[in-house]
Amino acid sequence: MSLDVSQEIFEKLLQRSNELILKQFQDVSAIKGYHSYPQPEVEAWFDEPLPRKGMGAEALFQEVQEKVIHPATGNLGPHMYAYVMAGGTQMSIIAEQLAATINQNNTKWHLAPSMHEIEKRVVRWSGELMQLPYHEAGVMVSGGSAANLAGLQVARNVFFEQQDVRRKGLFGQKPFVVYASKEVHGCVDKSLDTLGIGLDNLRRLPVHEDYTLDLEALETHIQDDAAAGLQPFCIIGNAGTVNTGAIDPLDALADIAEKYQLWFHVDGAYGGLASAIPSLRKLYNGIERADSIALDFHKWLYQPFEAGCLLVKDWETLKKAYFKKADYLDTAFEPDQGKRIDFNEHYFQLSRNAKAFKVWMSLKFYGADRMVEMIQQDITLTHYLAKKVKASRDFRLKSVSELAVACFQYTAALTDQQAIIRLNQQLIPALEEDGRVFIAGTKLHGEFVIRACLINHRKTEESTNYLLDVIREVGQLILTKQVPIAK
Repeated sequence: MSLDVSQEIFEKLLQRSNELILKQFQDVSAIKGYHSYPQPEVEAWFDEPLPRKGMGAEALFQEVQEKVIHPATGNLGPHMYAYVMAGGTQMSIIAEQLAATINQNNTKWHLAPSMHEIEKRVVRWSGELMQLPYHEAGVMVSGGSAANLAGLQVARNVFFEQQDVRRKGLFGQKPFVVYASKEVHGCVDKSLDTLGIGLDNLRRLPVHEDYTLDLEALETHIQDDAAAGLQPFCIIGNAGTVNTGAIDPLDALADIAEKYQLWFHVDGAYGGLASAIPSLRKLYNGIERADSIALDFHKWLYQPFEAGCLLVKDWETLKKAYFKKADYLDTAFEPDQGKRIDFNEHYFQLSRNAKAFKVWMSLKFYGADRMVEMIQQDITLTHYLAKKVKASRDFRLKSVSELAVACFQYTAALTDQQAIIRLNQQLIPALEEDGRVFIAGTKLHGEFVIRACLINHRKTEESTNYLLDVIREVGQLILTKQVPIAK
């Protein structure tokens, strides 16, 4: 007795699941950005006791279609502009199915030999794609937040190795101080909380008009902290901020890190891979000098969740940060000792899936050059959007970078700035209720704006024009009180 069905029935189940997948691709451009359902209604769909008996497959597939697939936020289609959400690739879908089929634990080499070597290769390809001469080691993680947490954990454990911080902890140590711009991602706060460094020891420094880190302020804070008896520890450079896509002066940050003997970490989760575009490479000068780099392949390699990555310069760095000897994991008697890389010795997890497999299959199938072309296409469309906004009479451009983020406001016929801000704040929930596009807001220098992030290889000029048309239409409905006004 087992949980398996017959080969014939299993084939039919796979065919039925493939039908659901293929249906999603019948008209991708028609996928709504958002489906607005009240939370209690969605909760009610799944409010049932533990099923003691199984249900028929067809009824289950129908339920999945109605309650999971149909109301799903439209990451797949071209009308998602909120946060940093890519559309995935068809080859990645296939890769995920295959990886789940063999179901390997990618933590010890002999548990998943091919997947181990594939992950090592994807790490190396990442460095090659970004023209990094030194970063040959790394590990796949869940996303950009996990990559930044891992980078900062490696930084703490290696930087303070002489203080035996892994064994003694932070007790009795001078407070470790981390420096970043005020535009740094919020996961850094969470990371310092998790690592016991503490939020009081994060210096969120001022930025210039282009949202890049103020170098003079950085040096002043480093000197002041050292004089106050604190321990300056790590500089974080942004290789594309989530708010605006700003790229900090990485080479200058590397110089300062070297001058004061600090760890240099780069958050490239959003924009790091855009360094593969030759015309943008100069903006990333200095990224090759980083001690650690956070990347996120479910952003600009268009992978399904999850697919983050941490890059470091060598495997020994990761081993110093994470290795813990355990009898049940001992590799001393295994063949090829010294040649195998066991990821459990180079990262926290002892159970992990094969995140690199879908990246490997995608790069093999599409080729890196085509991926870079798609990144460039997203950037070109963002600049097209910015141009349309600037040329219009009812929108105001607030920021645009070399990457694929543009921030703007819908002004309609209003002249009072506070009224414009209120209108834009009301637009976000109204657009969710409308559902045709999904977009979010943020604040720049304390002012509310609409933020459009274009990371999806299925976007076009037509879909970009559609975004502005929908915002106009919903904005006018708000002004004429035909939709509920958000409080």
